[in-house]
Amino acid sequence: MSKKSGPMNGARVLLECLKLQGVQHIFGYPGGATIPIYDELYSFPEIQHILVRHEQGAAHMADGYYRSSGRMGVCMATSGPGATNLITGIATAYMDSIPMIAITGQVKTHLIGNDAFQEADVTGISRPITKHNYLVKKIEDLPRVIKEAFHIAMTGRPGPVLVDIPKDIQEAKYNGPLDVPMDLPGYRVELFEPDPKQVEAAAEAINAAERPLFYVGGGCVIAGAYRELRACAERAGVPVTTTLMALGSFPGNHGLSVGMLGMHGTSYANYAVNNCDLLVSIGARFDDRITGRLDKFSVESKKVHFDVDRTCIGKNVKTQYPVLGDLRQSLKMLFKHLNHKERKPWFEKIEKLRQEHPLRYPAEGLQAQYVIDRICDLTRGKAIVTTDVGQHQMWSAQFYTFCEPRHFLTSGGLGTMGYGLPAAIGAQVANPKEEVWCISGDGSIIMNIQELVTGKRLGTPVKVAILNNSHLGMVRQWQEMFYNRQYSEVDLSDNPDFAKVAEAFGCHGITCTERDQVDDALAKARKFNDAPVLINFHVEQAANVYPMIPAGASLSEIVNYPKEPELI
Repeated sequence: MSKKSGPMNGARVLLECLKLQGVQHIFGYPGGATIPIYDELYSFPEIQHILVRHEQGAAHMADGYYRSSGRMGVCMATSGPGATNLITGIATAYMDSIPMIAITGQVKTHLIGNDAFQEADVTGISRPITKHNYLVKKIEDLPRVIKEAFHIAMTGRPGPVLVDIPKDIQEAKYNGPLDVPMDLPGYRVELFEPDPKQVEAAAEAINAAERPLFYVGGGCVIAGAYRELRACAERAGVPVTTTLMALGSFPGNHGLSVGMLGMHGTSYANYAVNNCDLLVSIGARFDDRITGRLDKFSVESKKVHFDVDRTCIGKNVKTQYPVLGDLRQSLKMLFKHLNHKERKPWFEKIEKLRQEHPLRYPAEGLQAQYVIDRICDLTRGKAIVTTDVGQHQMWSAQFYTFCEPRHFLTSGGLGTMGYGLPAAIGAQVANPKEEVWCISGDGSIIMNIQELVTGKRLGTPVKVAILNNSHLGMVRQWQEMFYNRQYSEVDLSDNPDFAKVAEAFGCHGITCTERDQVDDALAKARKFNDAPVLINFHVEQAANVYPMIPAGASLSEIVNYPKEPELI
């Protein structure tokens, strides 16, 4: 039992407050400045602590836990290097508006600022990459701080909050209430209903448009507005394109879906963006990987922008029809004013380009795209899929058809290599009955490969597919296309035997070198349910990701797949 009469120390106060917030899992790594917390964990069997093998892995696991389930992820590290090792994972969550609670130990309060052993100014370091952070200096503040941290992380535009707790605060005694009032006079969450006049104006624009397009971003997933999105698209008869972060928020196999837009989006999606007469942004922020050259981005269209964050509206692209407020509520209101309209010429134009420039890859050899195609077919598009960052990430977005929200977990804004495996473990912990795949590259996987041990200890049957092309593939592609084929420091031909590495970690390892071995390898991997299984696919080494819009170019300058595969 976690109840204890009399005064409690700060460590127990922390855990009691986490329990009040419904926390069931903490991903962490202990150290000198958090020993009091770990000592008290013995009394909290309802909170499972998951021991990671690197603090960065803890942050990514907490991230994947939330993205796949919508439940708050919590990570914990000691002071100094433990806290700084969390930073990349916190920044990853911040860039993608993912709520997270990061708890760090700190040296005793009288030592702060004295360059004490394992001291780091983690609140100063993390300030640019957290929604808010706290350094707790009085035990009486701790219950309020924890309550406020969860409230701030989850409300408005979500994001990570860090709570730094000195060791003497963890040891100090407290005999007050745990459920205390918050004190946030400077924090205003705009929980107002969208302006009906703004919504009606947007609906009128959609009803009148001949070539409208819904451009959907990750805000749709955060707001849980997928059903409302689909209802609006179907009622109005409007095609839908999604960003990388929104894949699955609208079914990829739906007749209105035109796939992903942006730098590596489909030709037909980017064509639709550049030729629509009304672009309706739904929870997206017009970032540079979507727009390309701003002065040539969808210049003939008027813009509707639905967003909860007023600072995003009009920031990059002029908006004629802004709608500010909770996205789910906005779309519910919009639905009531929409009329169905046949737009046959518009759909015919999009379909013509779909036929002219389909997503394709060579029919021979072990292609990375083929592996992803087969994973999608065998899992029937129902698996939770995480990726790292690079060519494999873009191919996963292109060739795995995501039909459910919260089933594609990837680092979008920060582009963090090493994210995929720990995020997959976090997702598996949150969704023990789901099939979870991590699709990674040989450059990315090795950055947090130690977390295979965490997966083994937990018995999580995460499936890891390494698309091993013996290169830092995306960097090699840019060097080929834009730097005169000067392949500087991208050769990874000295990679270890990843299947043997997995076995050394107590997991299952499979090697696949031929196209006709793929299905057998995948089937074998799916039978294991006691530990992670890693498949090392030795894929084509010089393949490039197409389509591609070069950085700084306009959407009309898209480079499509060569009509005939290049001879490598």
